[in-house]
Amino acid sequence: MLNWLLAPFTYEFMQRGFIASVIIGIICSIVGCYVVIRSMAFMGDAMAHAILPGVAIAYILNGSLTLGALIASIVVALGIGQLSKHGSRLKEDTAIGILFSAFLALGILIISSIRTYAVDLSHILFGNILGVSRNDLIFTGATGFLILLFIFIFYKEFMIISFDQVFARAVKIPVEFYRNLMLVLMALTIVASIQTVGVVMIAAMLVTPAASAFLLSKRLPAMMGISCLIGVLSSVIGLYISFYANVASGAAIVLTATVIFLIIFLFSPGRGVIWKQLKKIARTRNPGI
Repeated sequence: MLNWLLAPFTYEFMQRGFIASVIIGIICSIVGCYVVIRSMAFMGDAMAHAILPGVAIAYILNGSLTLGALIASIVVALGIGQLSKHGSRLKEDTAIGILFSAFLALGILIISSIRTYAVDLSHILFGNILGVSRNDLIFTGATGFLILLFIFIFYKEFMIISFDQVFARAVKIPVEFYRNLMLVLMALTIVASIQTVGVVMIAAMLVTPAASAFLLSKRLPAMMGISCLIGVLSSVIGLYISFYANVASGAAIVLTATVIFLIIFLFSPGRGVIWKQLKKIARTRNPGI
């Protein structure tokens, strides 16, 4: 058993993959708590897919795919924030739909003109954590540290605008500034996670661990801690599955997180479906409960 657990670490690429998976599991889980609380799941999915034009243009210019993705994601994040800011007639989901569709169409248009895109850009779409280089790991670590630093510094402001924007405006908190800052942090999280789970599945890593934690907690700090635990556990288990079953790492990680969510959804005390059914049966038999 011990040999089975340690065998992957004999390979340097697996060591880098495990470190990257832990970092991504943490930052996606923490940022994902705000995504779940503010019902921004569609936003995360849209921003993930909207980076395709930046990646495609960077590929054509022989530039950094990561830099191209970063620029595109920040442009989309700020564009959504500008179109749906307070006082605008457009609702946020409408602004997301417009920019998401436009950037996704532009990305597909550019990628379709690249004959070798199926091979060269597949890791962007589906992730390849086993191909994480030393430079990728440094970028992921630095980006993750920056994201967590901003969340730590502005924790109070982010929490207030997430739960009560009316109160935030009443106490003179610049809601639009912090809202745009959160969108930029989401963009950075998505870019940092590309190598691990890819564009197609990044939204799941932003939402699923946080949604699981939401079912088990009532306070934001506890939700963040539980979400981190689930995110890291999903990443590590998924990576083992990827290594031994020879399947895509991103898919294995996301499906592991989904299985954990379903177990919590069914059995979590007080909120789980099965738990509620058991309480209903108990009350039927003993009305005084």
